[in-house]
Amino acid sequence: MCVLIAVNQLGFGAVIPVLPLYAKSFDVSQTAIGATVAIYGVARVFLGIPTGQLADLVGRRNTLAVGGVVTVIGNLWCAVATSYVELLVARLVAGAGAGVVLTAGLIVLADITTTANRGRTLSIYQGVFLFAVGIGPLPGGFLAEKFSLAAPFLVYGVAGALVTAVAWFGVRETRGLHDATTEADATRKPPVSLRTQLRLLLDNAGFQLVCLTGLVGALARTGGLFSIVPVIARDRLSLSATEIGAGFALGSILGLFVTYPAGMLVDRLGRKAVIVPATFLIGVSMLCFSFAPDYAWFLTACAVWGMAITASASAPAAYAADAAPRGMNAAAMGSYRMLSDVGYVAGPVLLGWLGDTGGLDLPLWSAAAALFVMAALFGWYAPETARNPQPDARTRTVERAREPSESRTS
Repeated sequence: MCVLIAVNQLGFGAVIPVLPLYAKSFDVSQTAIGATVAIYGVARVFLGIPTGQLADLVGRRNTLAVGGVVTVIGNLWCAVATSYVELLVARLVAGAGAGVVLTAGLIVLADITTTANRGRTLSIYQGVFLFAVGIGPLPGGFLAEKFSLAAPFLVYGVAGALVTAVAWFGVRETRGLHDATTEADATRKPPVSLRTQLRLLLDNAGFQLVCLTGLVGALARTGGLFSIVPVIARDRLSLSATEIGAGFALGSILGLFVTYPAGMLVDRLGRKAVIVPATFLIGVSMLCFSFAPDYAWFLTACAVWGMAITASASAPAAYAADAAPRGMNAAAMGSYRMLSDVGYVAGPVLLGWLGDTGGLDLPLWSAAAALFVMAALFGWYAPETARNPQPDARTRTVERAREPSESRTS
């Protein structure tokens, strides 16, 4: 799974530096260029829960392969697009494929891990994910400079084909891995409907809070770090693109050093012990960016951001998987990914609007306030899941729902 996500996200990172230039080649406005970024996330928002259903119906491996095929189609289409509208549709398709791969990947990891090792496993996976995205622009920029703006999309298409091959030949099926103790049990228990699964998940206050935490974190990342911070760095600190990029790279490198230790803390001390302080520190980094008087402060903000966002990468996903009653990993991880992707799409729009109406500090202060509130709410109301491996009331409810009606009647 780490090989699969590394290949997939390396291709994604490769198109980041050339996408605005490629869209600009069709002689469109800045708003239209931004739409090519946003539409990629729109596809992911609407495919979270359907991907979970597909993973339950046809299996995890087949779902990963489907996502890989769609990724290939979308990116090859981007490379040969002859108009802006065609590029926009192709980006939608590519985003759909990536969304299926990302959601199905989390479902597989939820299947193959337990409460005792889930934090460390997800930390390694998320570390590979973030490193591949961060290093991707380097080969992407080289390909665009040496060949053409379409070259990174072609390479991403090839990467999608490799993802499909890895998914099909390298990932074994994990559906039902821990759902029943014997094959007879698996065949005896009827499946729980999606409506029942979602109702049980949404009745869980901890699951609600971790999804909202993921949403706010994604909103701060795409709306604050990616959209507002570079403008502040350029206009107030007179930093060059190279200096800004170096600061972000510093944060990514430092984040690698805390990836596995954070995963160990997630497993040993509990999910909340990492989620709460990491969410708080992400908010602190937003304020550091806002008040930074010079480049040293900017680098400090990048360091705090990089370590905090990496530390928090695995804990919320682990918590969401813990909260899933037996047999509901697909629905839980699909819902969690969907709400996180809502923040991915809404962040640039919402914080950009705040920046237009109240200045560039307001969106960063608002993001910091939202992160502080979520840290407090999660710390106060969310129950710890790592220390309670026994089935809870929701799991027992599901088991009763699976029993034949005749048995319940008798």
